[in-house]
Amino acid sequence: MASSTESIERSPRREALAGARDIIPLVVGAIPFGIIFGTLAQSSGLSFGATLGMSAFVFAGSSQFIALGLLAAGSTLPLIVLTTVVVNLRHMLYAASLLPYVQCASQQWKVVIGFFLTDEAFAVAIRRYGQPDRSPHKHWYYLGAAGTMYANWILCTLLGLTVGQLIPNAAAWGLDFAMVATFIGMVAPYATTRPMVGAIAVAGLVAVLANGLPHKLGLMVAAIAGVTAGFWLETFLLPKPTGKS
Repeated sequence: MASSTESIERSPRREALAGARDIIPLVVGAIPFGIIFGTLAQSSGLSFGATLGMSAFVFAGSSQFIALGLLAAGSTLPLIVLTTVVVNLRHMLYAASLLPYVQCASQQWKVVIGFFLTDEAFAVAIRRYGQPDRSPHKHWYYLGAAGTMYANWILCTLLGLTVGQLIPNAAAWGLDFAMVATFIGMVAPYATTRPMVGAIAVAGLVAVLANGLPHKLGLMVAAIAGVTAGFWLETFLLPKPTGKS
């Protein structure tokens, strides 16, 4: 029988608080990104309400920035939708990784997990899901982490719409490098095996070489190249068990 202490440690509240705590470093990296988005949005033709609405319902930083650029260039709605869908196709890879852990969850939980799925939430939650304990409340950990990032994104968008307007040429300050550093910090802990290092290296190289592809297709090309490289390295280069004692 599990002890009362163990039960408390694995309660939904404790799991949610742990998720909120563990995502704080990534939240810090997203702060300037969100403020810059809010600052640029109105100058790109979005109203105050539409900007907040985009952050609340789309909740995808890179796609929102791309949509701003396309809006400013006068692109058509179908092109904007298509481009943002392509950019967010990487979330299918995240979903495939989470599937073994959420396939038995209720439909309500699947909707929540799907809506809040971001790079940061995935990076934090997949570690918790992969831990060997049998806590039935790991979805609450995910919710605590993702909910904290969501609240931060909305708040930073609001700050950009208000305070950010008082900062001259905020986009040129280079604050968005914080997000680059955040992504490096998300990836680095996984560089522990040769297949992982190979996948990261190939994806990074292809992302640079394919950067000029239209509609940000380079992101998906890089992701597919990285997955392929990692699979090839793990399948053909790692020694296979012989089955002998």
